[in-house]
Amino acid sequence: MQETDGKYIFGVVKVGDKGQIVIPREARKVYDIKPGDALLLLGDQKGMALLKTEIFQNAIDQVMEGLSK
Repeated sequence: MQETDGKYIFGVVKVGDKGQIVIPREARKVYDIKPGDALLLLGDQKGMALLKTEIFQNAIDQVMEGLSK
């Protein structure tokens, strides 16, 4: 794992026959990903990103709270 200013390179993962990938142990440790956690897959033409759904939910809750004021 390489880290520069909070940005990481965890290495290369391969997509299996069923379309699955393994998230490297160090990445799971850094982002506190545990078995059973739900992840949101986002993407555009340049690439993809995974977010824990609880992080996304916190952002939505803040937006909704701002709208109710």
